[in-house]
Amino acid sequence: MFRVTSFNLNGIRAATRKGWLQWASEHDADVICVQEIKAQEKDLDASMLAIQGPRGRLKGYFFPALKPGYAGTAMYSLQEPVAIYRGFGEAEFDEEGRYLELDFGAFAVISLYVPSGSSSEERLASKFRFMRCFQSHVKTLMHRAKPFVICADWNVAHREIDLKNWRSNQSNPGFLPQERQWIDALINEQGLVDVFRAMEPDRVMYTWWSNRGAAFANDVGWRLDYQLAHPELAPRARGWQLAREPRFSDHAPFTVDYDIALT
Repeated sequence: MFRVTSFNLNGIRAATRKGWLQWASEHDADVICVQEIKAQEKDLDASMLAIQGPRGRLKGYFFPALKPGYAGTAMYSLQEPVAIYRGFGEAEFDEEGRYLELDFGAFAVISLYVPSGSSSEERLASKFRFMRCFQSHVKTLMHRAKPFVICADWNVAHREIDLKNWRSNQSNPGFLPQERQWIDALINEQGLVDVFRAMEPDRVMYTWWSNRGAAFANDVGWRLDYQLAHPELAPRARGWQLAREPRFSDHAPFTVDYDIALT
């Protein structure tokens, strides 16, 4: 099995102080994709640059934003990739460190951090630009004829089942019709597969909870973190995990086991 985990850390240094590295060292993943690292590589100590897992050392690969303390992605891998891609050719978003891809030869794994668009109209407009650009990039990935999985904080709840209070959030970023239609297009037009939904069509499961009130205690959450896989790769998913506790972030790490090999 090849275990792939996606986790928005909401700050790698903050998550490290809460113990996420200890959890990661015991989790036995092949690849851990993280988003929103909020740090430059020079700010990371040795413990954050690589993780010692049960089967060996997971080396860290980083793509921080140019702006300190903002956005950024990283990946930890047990296997050495044959190629590393930082960014997808769009300067506005590459400067924010939103796309990191490790190519393992037989397939690729991508860590992606979609803008939230919730802080202002300007940021929402940036999110819509990202959506258009990334949809074009997915076409490029599909033409490349190499299976891949995108592990992301999509910052979009796709369907009503994917957030607790969907009725009151229909005009809020994260559940806007345009955002949901974008995910529809990635699945129905581009051919990507929401791996969790393929395995669990009717299951209620959230990955993010607001820090306000008692959202986590009452499970008033959103499913924002999911893995969209190439149609050749998705049927090889054999199981999933969500680690609600202990809490290292306002998100929870989401894991899928794939029946694939590097050779």
